[in-house]
Amino acid sequence: MHHITTSKLGFEKISEIISSNKKIALSEEVKTNITRCREYLDNKTVSQKAPIYGINTGFGSLCDVIIPHKDLEKLQRNLVMSHACGTGDEVPQEIVKLMLLLKIQSLSYGRSGVQLETVERLVDFFNNNILPVVYQQGSLGASGDLAPLAHMSLPLLGLGEVNYEGKRQAAVDALWSLNLEPIQLKSKEGLALLNGTQFMSAYGVWCIIQTKKLSLAADIISAVSLDAFDGRIEPFKAHLHEIRPHKGQVQTAANMRSLLEGSELIKRKKEHVQDPYSFRCIPQVHGASKDAIAYAENIFSIEINSVTDNPTVFPDEDEIISGGNFHGQPLALALDFLAIAASELGSISERRIYQLISGTRGLPPFLVAAPGLNSGFMIPQYTAASIASQNKQLCSPASVDSIVSSNGQEDHVSMGSNAATKCYKVVENLRRILAIELFNASQALEFRRPAKSSPKIEKLISEFRKTVSFVEVDKIMFTEIEKSVQFLKTAAISI
Repeated sequence: MHHITTSKLGFEKISEIISSNKKIALSEEVKTNITRCREYLDNKTVSQKAPIYGINTGFGSLCDVIIPHKDLEKLQRNLVMSHACGTGDEVPQEIVKLMLLLKIQSLSYGRSGVQLETVERLVDFFNNNILPVVYQQGSLGASGDLAPLAHMSLPLLGLGEVNYEGKRQAAVDALWSLNLEPIQLKSKEGLALLNGTQFMSAYGVWCIIQTKKLSLAADIISAVSLDAFDGRIEPFKAHLHEIRPHKGQVQTAANMRSLLEGSELIKRKKEHVQDPYSFRCIPQVHGASKDAIAYAENIFSIEINSVTDNPTVFPDEDEIISGGNFHGQPLALALDFLAIAASELGSISERRIYQLISGTRGLPPFLVAAPGLNSGFMIPQYTAASIASQNKQLCSPASVDSIVSSNGQEDHVSMGSNAATKCYKVVENLRRILAIELFNASQALEFRRPAKSSPKIEKLISEFRKTVSFVEVDKIMFTEIEKSVQFLKTAAISI
């Protein structure tokens, strides 16, 4: 059980909660903060004569329309229903579960004016894996992720659909099966649920967690490729990187030295003076991506521990402020940067794949003993090149775009939602490219026998061979590539 508190929620804790399917609960401190804020808002609504945006007014450009007190609850229900305008592909369920967790965390600070009952129902959804059906398209990434968060919120009202117990079903049926009643939203609650950056944030958290793992995998797989290619160790020596000490570069070089320690192949006398950049510049390229990932992680660490709905309620200061904490610009920029960093890991990986099949350094063309009759590893490189090219196309930045909405009231938006869904695709593509590189590198390494690589690399290849066999003659390569992808997803890869 993880207790939601006002303390920071870190990436390691999120990974632990999601991977272990941990249940969560609100701490007593959080319950007190939420209840206190709601009571303040209720009293303020009665005592203040001036209109308060989103509480007794319309939304967006309708902010000057005053809503009678008797219609305030209906106003919030209408908001959720009217804003559920998502379309396109479904958001993956693992991302939806993160959305729930991050929305709960944001509401836990007691600055949003929601009922305790509403937050506890979100906790019920999370703990019982009641995952709302949310669509990928519809958010502009400013004024919050309105459309996707509306779809996330519909099931609270007994509306919309959820994925529950392995099937897609009406939300009301899932509630009924757990003896749960739909929530009756009070003033401000719909706005608190819909305003926020949890769609972008959930995608970003997932992408960062995965990219960190894949960045490590890229180092390991590139070490296999380097040894199989009969590469040189000199470009990874510590004193070379001490004179250009970018943190990621230094760490990557250290990783490579550790991975290749004890290799017979790396110690052999080399006939060539230099290696191609895709091998020689691994520390510089992988390292730059590591630094970009670290930047994105810092941005998202701040975001997921923040209050991002609007207006924001400050009981102690006796203020309700209509601001712009829902604007996704920090996330949009970071997501574009993260996608580029991931794409570059795939780009240099594809070049190593190409070098391995080129028939140089004593390796047979296309990594088969009888090329001609067998095409061998010719076409996996095509596949990697296609994926790498798609990543380049996906890396056109979303954050430089903006389209005016809500009759000009929302005249600058981040498009961070599009940056998020693009980044997700780039990360998935990176996994496939690295899987193809591992497939190729393990094949190439066999042509160096009986010489051995390092103990760490030989252990990895031994585990990989339990899943993917050496290719003697042509076979259906799709199957082997898919096995390689699954290996990268499930293997406990470490240095």
